[in-house]
Parts: sequence; structure tokens; C-alpha cells
Amino acid sequence: MANSTFSGPIRSESTIKTISKNATTGTITEVMTMGDAPVALADEDKTLDNATHSGRTMVVPAVAANRTITLPSPTAGATFKLIYGGAAEETENLIIDSGSDTNFFIGGVQHLDTNADNVSVYADGNSNSKLTLTDFGIMEINIIIKR
Repeated sequence: MANSTFSGPIRSESTIKTISKNATTGTITEVMTMGDAPVALADEDKTLDNATHSGRTMVVPAVAANRTITLPSPTAGATFKLIYGGAAEETENLIIDSGSDTNFFIGGVQHLDTNADNVSVYADGNSNSKLTLTDFGIMEINIIIKR
């Protein structure tokens, strides 16, 4: 496949998809879709996929019970952005699961809360495969897959 260089904006009447191609099998995997509207998640546990969710903003609704959002198998360059669409602080938890106890979060969480323990929390990169937001409210979480 040839490389293309553009000197101006790229325009599309639909979306732009970033893909990867397996050099051995030729299998095409969608990494991210750019340009689509936000995805409104339902009040349920949800397993994300790259074709529908990567590169798009996902709106987490007010939830009636603890909910788990599971990321797809890691694909380098995939991005996931989660924001809260509810109107008040939750009394339930939101769990973001990397999908496997061998896929670990790297990075940190900076938070503000009402009991003034506003500290940064860091994943150690070798044992944190789930992130639990306890009684969450206003939030924006950005996940970038580096594998």
C-alpha cells in the first residue's frame, strides 16, 4: 500500500476509519472511527469494540446498579473517551475493566471530591486491570491503548 500525503484538510461525508492489517494473514482490524456522533451507552454492563467505540466519545448514563464497561482486546492506537451524562452524583460504582488480568492500566487519575483528599492515584503498570469509580459524578476518562 502506498503512503498518501495531504497538504490540506481531509473531508469525508461519513467517517474516517483507521485500520491495521495483519502482515501474515491480511486480516483487517478497525482501530478507530473518527467523525461519528457520541455513543450513548445504556444502563447496563457493556463490552466495547473498536469499530463502534474507539475514537468516539461515550456518554455514561445515570446508573441503577454497579456497572462494568469492558475494553476490547488491546489494539495499538485505539482510544476511548468516557464522560458522565447523568445529572447528579451516583450512589453506584462504575468499573472499567481492561478485559484481562494481563492487560494493565498505566498512568494516573487526578480527582476532586468532597472530603478534600484530592490526590493523584497512579496505576503501577503491572497489576491494575480494573479501575473502579466509587459513587462517581462528573467525569471524563481518556484511555489510549499503547500495545
